[in-house]
Amino acid sequence: MERVHGTCIAIDGDGVLLRGPSGSGKSDLALRLIDSGAMLVGDDQLQLSRMGDQLIVRPPDLLSGQLEIRGIGIVPVTAVAQAPLFLVIDLIPAEQVIRFPEIGSCRYLDIDVPLLALAAFEASAPAKVRRGLGFVRGNQ
Repeated sequence: MERVHGTCIAIDGDGVLLRGPSGSGKSDLALRLIDSGAMLVGDDQLQLSRMGDQLIVRPPDLLSGQLEIRGIGIVPVTAVAQAPLFLVIDLIPAEQVIRFPEIGSCRYLDIDVPLLALAAFEASAPAKVRRGLGFVRGNQ
């Protein structure tokens, strides 16, 4: 098992891990994705485990079903217990986003996971997450 800092949502059952420093927009972007049909897996702290050639992400029991909404506090949110990890997204300032990037990868527990970098606070960020996931799934 490996612990990671980030927020994970599931879109149609597939996990997307949002990474970035405090204030980078992880929970904000997760909230917007949840409002458009995604499910929370976990916020702030996550646990990764390996099941065959697949990574499974889940929250620690104490944080399950909770999302920090800046300006409101920690609120209960309907969540899934776990999800297979399909995509990692690093949240970076808008001016650092590469216009035509190659899809990168990151490694957890000896498994490579596709990696993108996006700006969380752009209005189009939730759509970009969904498109990015579709792209790595092969069904753009």
